[in-house]
Amino acid sequence: MDQRTRYRSGSGAAGTADRDFALGYVPVEIDTPVRNYISDHRVARLATADPSGRPSVIPICYVFDGSTIYSPIDQKPKSVPASELKRVRNIEGNKEVCLVIDDYSDDWNELAYVQISGTAEMIEPGRERQDEHTRAVQMLRDKYVQYRSMDIDRTPMIKITPTRLKAWRAKRN
Repeated sequence: MDQRTRYRSGSGAAGTADRDFALGYVPVEIDTPVRNYISDHRVARLATADPSGRPSVIPICYVFDGSTIYSPIDQKPKSVPASELKRVRNIEGNKEVCLVIDDYSDDWNELAYVQISGTAEMIEPGRERQDEHTRAVQMLRDKYVQYRSMDIDRTPMIKITPTRLKAWRAKRN
């Protein structure tokens, strides 16, 4: 199985316990339409929780390389330094996150979403993961013209490794 398309399912399969899936032991392949859905969208909602479980949800810009999601701590106006942002503090204290990418329409036959649960970590520029950070920066600049004039190559990046994925689309008439 292609490593770039391995995900863990949230539903059981013959001969496996749901606990095995929840712990991420059973990889499943994500199909091309879902991969394209994730890649083609421009905004997602990132849910984090502090160590006590108090949730926080924010919209983010992101890129998806087929196996990992990256989101920069960019230069949009912030009220605190990057290291003090709620999402950064939450990830440092609780790596479990959830990302939702969705389509809303007043025509509910057009509703769709992908929910990705995973583990998050901060990757810093200029450290041992510089090549990964540099690749994520280039992907972000290719997707979002706004990032071409921002110094996101000098800022931390959120890296999300999916552990579960659920895709849903309304039944079309």
